[in-house]
Amino acid sequence: MRYCLALDLQQDPMLIAEYESWHRAIWPGIRASILDSGIGNMEIYRLENRLFMIMETGEDFSFQKKAAMDGANEEVQRWEELMWKYQLAIPGGKPGEKWRLMERIFSLTK
Repeated sequence: MRYCLALDLQQDPMLIAEYESWHRAIWPGIRASILDSGIGNMEIYRLENRLFMIMETGEDFSFQKKAAMDGANEEVQRWEELMWKYQLAIPGGKPGEKWRLMERIFSLTK
């Protein structure tokens, strides 16, 4: 399965640079938690302060399962708290919601 999500960053070039630096060397436990949740590949792209994430997952992946795993993982909780310094929730989301799932509106297939 492929999921695409969006998130904004604070409008501050220094904070954006720091955020990118953290993501060039994520903590090993964060990498492990992503893979253990059933995500096989993840990419994040940036346009100014807007982020776009592509996740490739196995069929058994679920956002509910990932949220439960993350909630029980102290290292993930520390990482998420640290990342809130840089992140800005997209308007229209639920309180505390970071990454928002995007809806595919077009697909070109052969």
